Amino acid sequence: MRLLLRFFGFLFAFGTLVLLAGAAGATYFVWKYSQDLPDYTQLQNYEPPVMTRVHADDGSLVAEWARQRRLYIPIQSVPKLVIEAFLSAEDKNFYEHGGIDPSGIFRAGMLYLQNYGSNRRPQGASTITQQVAKNFLLTNEVSFDRKIKEALLALRIERAYSKDRILELYLNEIYLGMGAYGIAAAALVYFDKSVEDLNIQEAAYLAALPKAPSSYNPFRERERATDRRNWVIDRMAENGYITAAQAEAAKKSTIDVTPRPTGAQIFAAEYYAEEVRRQIYERYGETKLYEGGLSVRTALNPKMQMIAKKALSDGLVRFDEQRGWRGPVNHIDITGDWGQKLSELKAYYDIPWKLAVVLDSGKDTARIGLQPPREKAGGVSSQRDLGLINLDGVKWARWTKGPDAYKAVSSVAQVLKPGDVIYVEPIAGKDGQYRLHQIPDVEGAMVVMEPLTGRVLALSGGFSYDESQFNRATQALRQPGSSFKPIVYSAAIDNGYTPSTVVLDAPIEIDQGPGLGVWAPENYAKKFYGPQTLRFGLEQSRNVMTVRLWPMADAR
Repeated sequence: MRLLLRFFGFLFAFGTLVLLAGAAGATYFVWKYSQDLPDYTQLQNYEPPVMTRVHADDGSLVAEWARQRRLYIPIQSVPKLVIEAFLSAEDKNFYEHGGIDPSGIFRAGMLYLQNYGSNRRPQGASTITQQVAKNFLLTNEVSFDRKIKEALLALRIERAYSKDRILELYLNEIYLGMGAYGIAAAALVYFDKSVEDLNIQEAAYLAALPKAPSSYNPFRERERATDRRNWVIDRMAENGYITAAQAEAAKKSTIDVTPRPTGAQIFAAEYYAEEVRRQIYERYGETKLYEGGLSVRTALNPKMQMIAKKALSDGLVRFDEQRGWRGPVNHIDITGDWGQKLSELKAYYDIPWKLAVVLDSGKDTARIGLQPPREKAGGVSSQRDLGLINLDGVKWARWTKGPDAYKAVSSVAQVLKPGDVIYVEPIAGKDGQYRLHQIPDVEGAMVVMEPLTGRVLALSGGFSYDESQFNRATQALRQPGSSFKPIVYSAAIDNGYTPSTVVLDAPIEIDQGPGLGVWAPENYAKKFYGPQTLRFGLEQSRNVMTVRLWPMADAR
């Protein structure tokens, strides 16, 4: 009995020593790795880079700019369904553990031992809190040192912040692919929806992305993405967030992604949006523009912008077509798959025309093939659409070169040859029939302003922003031209002239000085109108009257 008691005493003493040694080792271990830990208190004042958004006068979105497409959303505004999807995918015990999940660490450790030597990436056992520590304060380095620091930081973060605050940081910081950071931006980028409008399968898909967004790309990796999404749906059902029937229905749906464009969101407002971007940059700087989350309200009237864009484009096209046909955009070999060859040519997508290739042409018609659309994954669609151009669709295309200049078109084949790449526009009310077009050589601009306030309601800086980003409304430098005439007339009135004063509109010659010759100004119409009132000269912008008026006004 005495030997047995001594034995148990020895075991107790040994165990106590081992425990003390372990505690001392753990204390030293924690102390050592705590020496260079980042300051986790900076999370309190976290200000993430947020998109700048520009709105029209009716509140509709005009444009978005950001280095990281992010909209910050407080945890109170995140739908319960979205939270449940992310907890199911990333950390189902989030509201129970204190920053680290022992059961998850044990599973990851066992898997590491099983795969040791296989060069497989170790499975993570990170909780959402640990991911916050990594994303905000550490790097993505795969090492035990980083994991230890991550765990220590997670424990400290849990003591300093509430669970809701930690989850809010996580849901707004994570990268979810396609340039989207945080769930609010991802909902817009992938589904063109706000977060509260997401359904089960959409929320589950977003929750499937944090591990590896590129591996679950909805276009290139559609099958893997679907499998991962369905796994998240199963976890949601297993955790009691949704019913089995809801899970089965959600898993049967396809991943229907509708990518949201970047930059200008309203068609025809590209020049307006770019001018706003330039002014924000000049006033507030690059950082505020791309990271400041500015909300900008403009005077843009979307309906008027469309009208202004169309009016300018129609005017340029009419003026250009009066000067005849300049020839096709390009020429390609139409043997084999003409659609693939045509798809490789750049088209302007901010004009209501389509790029096409002439397949054959005759006296009355030409058969054309339209440029095939691109699939969401970026590949060329297998769809091949055809159309016809009749004689009426090319009659404007008079020749501008050679002996047949400005000769009327009597045959489609005069204008179009097989292999010609051209722009066409569908004719309203005539299914499958198109009209020939060409990109105008002439350019112009239009600004629509409210006279009393100076508010710019619409602005178009050229025929196509896709062709040229140069804004002729705000960036072009012009010669004074006739805009200088009111200054001359004002000077004359200041010197005693009245609107009814008569000035002679007749030929005049002015000696410009030694070696410069004689200048004989003319009116635009090459005509002279005799004695006319000052009012007439200003209203009709008569050049010769202004020239005669200048020395007279100066002399008075």
